[in-house]
Amino acid sequence: MIDETLLVEQLKNVQTKEKAFRELISLYKERLYWHIRKIVISHDDADDVLQNTFIKVFKNIDKFNQESKLFSWIYRIATNESITFINKRAKKRTIDITEYQQELAGTLANDDFFTGNEIQLILQKAIATLPQKQQLVFNMKYFDEIKYDEMSEILETSVGALKASYFHAVKKIENYIKKETN
Repeated sequence: MIDETLLVEQLKNVQTKEKAFRELISLYKERLYWHIRKIVISHDDADDVLQNTFIKVFKNIDKFNQESKLFSWIYRIATNESITFINKRAKKRTIDITEYQQELAGTLANDDFFTGNEIQLILQKAIATLPQKQQLVFNMKYFDEIKYDEMSEILETSVGALKASYFHAVKKIENYIKKETN
């Protein structure tokens, strides 16, 4: 287990910043990629957003005040970068963000980087029908297994609101899957 306080100190020190940043990337790259990928859906877009996330972290590490965990702070940046990215794409195409995400989920079957089976494809399509906050909460809880208190730091909302969002998301996904598989 990494000592987060020490890593932050090394990231803020000019002499150790680059080495510490490489360590940070190796620690969090894969987890962040999959978090971003669930939001933007496309592999290439996820790579771009991941790169933007790490650039923002590198440029803004001196502003990190350690009121939250380092990973929570980075996760929030990745989440915001992902949302900004898909909002821009949807706006450029002059469609609603939910509609845009549903279109993207529809292309997963032809994506060389998607290795899921038919039920996983249906699940991804179901998730794409959810409002954005419910998508985030569902993905973070179900796939990333993030606890509500940490999710509360990342999304800057109450635990109660997160639990309600997750409950509603699960019900909508169950209904979608029942409809699609009957």
